[in-house]
Amino acid sequence: MALSSRLPSSTPIYQSRNPNPSIHRKLFTINCSSDSLKASPFTEKHSIERYQRDSWVYKSQLQQPSCSCQLPSDQDFVRDYDIAMQLPELKKLLEVLREKRRDENGGERKGPGNVFLVGTGPGDPELLTIKALRVIESADLLLYDRLVSNDVLNLVGPNANLLYVGKTAGYHSRTQEEIHELLLSFAEAGANVVRLKGGDPLVFGRGGEEMDFLQQQGIEVKVIPGITAASGIAAELGIPLTHRGVATSVRFLTGHSRKGGTDPLFVAANAADPDSTLVVYMGLSTLPSLASKLMHHGLPDNTPAAAIERGTTPQQRIVFAELKDLADEIATNQLVSPSLIIIGKVVALSPLWPHAMLETSSLVESR
Repeated sequence: MALSSRLPSSTPIYQSRNPNPSIHRKLFTINCSSDSLKASPFTEKHSIERYQRDSWVYKSQLQQPSCSCQLPSDQDFVRDYDIAMQLPELKKLLEVLREKRRDENGGERKGPGNVFLVGTGPGDPELLTIKALRVIESADLLLYDRLVSNDVLNLVGPNANLLYVGKTAGYHSRTQEEIHELLLSFAEAGANVVRLKGGDPLVFGRGGEEMDFLQQQGIEVKVIPGITAASGIAAELGIPLTHRGVATSVRFLTGHSRKGGTDPLFVAANAADPDSTLVVYMGLSTLPSLASKLMHHGLPDNTPAAAIERGTTPQQRIVFAELKDLADEIATNQLVSPSLIIIGKVVALSPLWPHAMLETSSLVESR
């Protein structure tokens, strides 16, 4: 199986890096008491909620983590050791699933299981589709991202196994290739595997890459769409992404640079259309560059804009500003990821816009 062949043993990887086993034990004695972790509706990479939710995958090696010390500064070491700690239980689950399948089929070999790429929407669990909920309830293993909200994960059945595979800037709990191998290994064992993604799996969610990889290996992949953040958050704010006489098109952009820089990947000259709505995903760090380019290519500097942190959740925060001021307002109000940016004349159609612009502060906590 792919999982076993790629990472057959955890011991050799770590002896050279850290020969002191007492330091290994401390890795999961993590300080998770910060206010930002408590306030987040999403899964933080080292939150106590994550380790409690995934406790099954650590039970052969350690007790439930406590919150008494800081993480080591070597994040690569933390990631690698975390994966090694999970391996015994992952392999054990593979064997259990294989044995279960043999028993169900009288010892005969049957084809692989299914993989479902499931979009969970922007955060509000009530925006989850009925079909997504049904698939989640029948899963053997669910691999979930950081942007799947805790409220959605609370809907998972008690017999399901959850495994965090989220990514944040500077820390990937699993590489994309490792996620591919996990999906393949458990599908080959006959499991019903659910890949949970925030928003829609095929909108900046790398779902297409996972689907392509698995289909090349002969695994059937079914996609269950979710409400993408652009639609869900715009609806929450009362912003029509298109509107007769105001915006005749809408464009979704990624603010991420593949090389980690501050320069967006897209060409602003093609996006600077005053009759179009721009929605930028993952764009906090690149917004200053984007805004400057848009204005340079002709988009008026007073174009209405909004940045929404943790949209559709109780922790939602909104900043309204004209395009020329948006980056400064975001910095002043310390918005953090995940945040969505909407730029265009339609933003002024939100019932919150006039109120926000009349106040001395442009920060709106609307929920």
